[in-house]
Amino acid sequence: MRLRFTQLPEHLARGLSPVYLICGDEPFQLGEAARLIRTAARTAGFDEREVLDQDAQFDWGALGASASAMSLFSQRKLIDLRLSSGKIGKDGSAALRAYCTRPCPDNLLLVTAPGLERKELETQWVKSLDAVGAVVQVWPLKGRELAQWLGQRLTAAGFVPEPGAAELLAERVEGNLMAAVQEIEKLRLLREPGPLPLEDLLGTLADSARFDLFALTDAAVAGDRARVHRVLTVLRAEGVAETLVLWVLARDLRMLAEAAGAKARTGSPAAVFAGHRVPRPRQDGVERALARLQPGLLRGLLQACARIDRAIKGLGPGDPWHGLEVIADRLAGAVAGPSTRT
Repeated sequence: MRLRFTQLPEHLARGLSPVYLICGDEPFQLGEAARLIRTAARTAGFDEREVLDQDAQFDWGALGASASAMSLFSQRKLIDLRLSSGKIGKDGSAALRAYCTRPCPDNLLLVTAPGLERKELETQWVKSLDAVGAVVQVWPLKGRELAQWLGQRLTAAGFVPEPGAAELLAERVEGNLMAAVQEIEKLRLLREPGPLPLEDLLGTLADSARFDLFALTDAAVAGDRARVHRVLTVLRAEGVAETLVLWVLARDLRMLAEAAGAKARTGSPAAVFAGHRVPRPRQDGVERALARLQPGLLRGLLQACARIDRAIKGLGPGDPWHGLEVIADRLAGAVAGPSTRT
């Protein structure tokens, strides 16, 4: 059974599966999902807990020994297996598949694998866990799903949020779930439970969004012009040097220009991605951007970067921040079609 993080509370309310695998790259959800399962296990009578930390020297026989050992203090036991990597080798795969063939009703196996990659979800040991239990995938929450989750957290904290409040909180925290939880806890300290108008939320929220230089280029490559301008505003207010903003923009523009050339010549930018060490999760977004970015536009934006470099050094005219905003906006707002000059 495959579950999203947001589906886990309802699943646990119906009863426990004998085996759980929690995987993904969002640390707050990973920890929260494990906590929810442990709490449900204690409620169901799994009073003893044994933690197994897997590393390169881990003896996979320990899993079988733990499963067959009689508990000294409880009739039911939670086995908390923490994987350092999704690549567990033949011994690990065999041990987990063997456990799943005959899961003991007096044991509950919880496997956490923060380093598990998506392609490893198709391995035999994951499929074995999936067949007898539940696989909880904790990918980052976005858009409507994030707003719904925040609305549930606000309601659980005793608030009745006005329409749009959860969306406002989602915008402010930019997917940083830990920051969102902290903001809700702050609200609990500052306000009595009850209605939560938008104006009151605006008055108490700190802008916990995590802006950095790479958030700027990610937004520009994704074509999100509104986010580009918001990130630039925050970077400028925080006193980030123009040279750093120029560096990250020029770096991505060079990569995009090379990738566009490679795609035109060979049909694939894979070699450019490897040379520039573009992470695999980002490559799909870059490929989509290449469909709308003309080589002429990219060359023109690189020339604009050179002019801004001279302006920063006092060797040319113009306001560097204005120039950076124009470049980022052109990169985000470009649409497929004939090349235009900057």
